[in-house]
Amino acid sequence: MTTPAQWVAGARPRTLPAAVVPVAVGSAVAYFNGFSVNGFSAGIRIVLALLVALALQVGVNYSNDYSDGIRGTDEVRVGPIRLVGQGLASPAAVKKAALLSFLVACASGGLLVVLTQAWWLLIVGVLAVAAAWFYTGGPRPYGYAGLGEVFVFVFFGLVAVVGTTYVLTAQIQLLAVILAVPVGLLACALLVINNLRDIPGDTEVGKNTLAVRLGDARTRELYGFCLWVPFAIAAIVGLGGIGYVSLFPKGALIAVVAIPVAFIPWNKVRSGAVGPALIEVLGWTGRIQLLYGLLLTIGIVATRLAG
Repeated sequence: MTTPAQWVAGARPRTLPAAVVPVAVGSAVAYFNGFSVNGFSAGIRIVLALLVALALQVGVNYSNDYSDGIRGTDEVRVGPIRLVGQGLASPAAVKKAALLSFLVACASGGLLVVLTQAWWLLIVGVLAVAAAWFYTGGPRPYGYAGLGEVFVFVFFGLVAVVGTTYVLTAQIQLLAVILAVPVGLLACALLVINNLRDIPGDTEVGKNTLAVRLGDARTRELYGFCLWVPFAIAAIVGLGGIGYVSLFPKGALIAVVAIPVAFIPWNKVRSGAVGPALIEVLGWTGRIQLLYGLLLTIGIVATRLAG
């Protein structure tokens, strides 16, 4: 019988910052530019947006576990546990967990649609669930074609940040689009390091992730790109605000405080860390994403409070 601890581990908690950060940043952008709803309603919408993001992240993790497990592509790996691949839970049970997670996401998203009266968001929701399932599910999973990072960037960057701001302001705002880029890149960094670790096993079973296609050296360079560009964008936005560009919050500059922490995983990656050592890098990448998102959120809110 699968234990609660194993179900939690199967949900891959180290990847959850990818769901929390875009909602936090999107909410901060909405606050910076002025909510279109009162505080109570704004709070409800933020909670619902967070439930959507978290449920989708957990859903895609369980879905990935199920799909890879029944294909046998999780039998050769060095990463955290896989419920189906390691025989810790039946495929049917893991599939039900994925579908339940998607149901929570759909219910929360449906309430957001009702509150905002933006019915076109239903289409976005359907596309998000489809992207989560077909990452490794279906007859032609796009994750096996090297497109996983593209969809992570779109849905856990652009859609999540811009969407959160929209449900709070009823506007698609330029600042949200700009800051969705670093948020999406850090979400991609989690997937890049995960796939870098799995290159040997994925190559053996024919799972052609972007890391497999690029090879070890260029995947490490891609990780560096996803890790460092967000700090450059935060600096540009912050300095723009200091230069009296009213669109930009100068407090965004505070995110660069996390740069020293970012060197911890980067030094391991560029020194050639492999296998289990990259599990630690994955954990540090999640922490950096949380720290970056927290600092960016605080900086944006502080700029508004300072007038």
